[in-house]
Amino acid sequence: MMKTFDFWRRALAALAGMALIWAASTAQGASPPASRAGTAPEAGADVATPARIAERMRAFVEAGQMAGSVTLVARQGKVVHFEAVGLADIETERPMETDTLFAIASMTKPVTATALMILQDEGKLSVDDPVAKHLPELAGLSFEGRPAQPRVTIRHAMTHTSGMGGSQRTEQTLQETVEAIAGRPLDFAPGTRWQYSPGLNVCGRIIEVVSGQPFDAFLAERVFVPLGMRDTTFAPSPGQKARMAKLYKPGAEDRSLEPAEHWLIDDAGRRAPNPSGGLVSTAADVARFYQMILNGGELDGRRIVSKSAVDQMTRVQTGDLTTAFTPGNGWGLGWCIVRQPQGVTRMLSPGTCGHGGAFGTQGWIDPERQMIFVLMIQRTGFGNGDASEIRDALQAIAVEAFAK
Repeated sequence: MMKTFDFWRRALAALAGMALIWAASTAQGASPPASRAGTAPEAGADVATPARIAERMRAFVEAGQMAGSVTLVARQGKVVHFEAVGLADIETERPMETDTLFAIASMTKPVTATALMILQDEGKLSVDDPVAKHLPELAGLSFEGRPAQPRVTIRHAMTHTSGMGGSQRTEQTLQETVEAIAGRPLDFAPGTRWQYSPGLNVCGRIIEVVSGQPFDAFLAERVFVPLGMRDTTFAPSPGQKARMAKLYKPGAEDRSLEPAEHWLIDDAGRRAPNPSGGLVSTAADVARFYQMILNGGELDGRRIVSKSAVDQMTRVQTGDLTTAFTPGNGWGLGWCIVRQPQGVTRMLSPGTCGHGGAFGTQGWIDPERQMIFVLMIQRTGFGNGDASEIRDALQAIAVEAFAK
């Protein structure tokens, strides 16, 4: 009975959050992705830069590397490139549009981390709290048959150093998700290794317990509505679903694509909202979130999170531990940090932060250059998206233009 009640409470709160987003977006009109739109020359780039990016993206479409893309580049608070190429749906020949929605998968993690830091700003928790302080069901976490030492903290969960393993998929509720994690032994002693984990799912449940709100409702009220992120959601409406890009994988024939399926997409609205990877969003919405972070926690006069919290999230917290998904990275609190630029990150400044997603989406903030890079594609089966040629091309062309 309690689980049924929790489900309906969460559903009603999510609907209320969606109504708030709709009302805010209707009242404010379409917001620009960053603080305001700009032109390439105004922000220090040559006028051919947007055309060069789009031309390169079209080449990837023609090569069968993706069906289409939306790319966005901002510098100094101005959007200097924002373009869609290719198709969102090959079968119906629906063109990719700048307002096409994408499953952004693990790009959800920095959003979850930011929501948790809002609660730290309010003094309701600390990232150094043991997770069991807020979730007693995790008090029995063990490694090699003994109680975990040191105790798993929120910081461990946010940096993927907790030792928690297993799938990042959620159950019907986040409480049930945490209960499943509690039943698994740790893979290593907390803090001794880095391993991609369901730690942000634990953080999502902590947000629910500490705030007294369903996870998705808290994000809607405290992040999405104030930032005008009107298309960012865990459960897209029928209208939003009609604007979503289809997921594709390599086809049987050379340079071909065929439809693909994935539980992250199928779970939307059917299981608990996934704090590790469940969000659907647009390039414009993602850019507004990143601009807020680049601004130190505020956008358009609205403060979302403190500057000190942003500094803490986007600073390497994993010491010398080797982390994924490209060489030279470290991990902040829910964010990947470029420590030593190399390979696909060679053109970025040390301290660049962001995250990729399982379907090839990428979002990165270069604070030294005051730049934001957003790549929205929807593909699977092509290998490591963080090291993709598509990401490399977007960043290389944009940085070359703006570095002068």
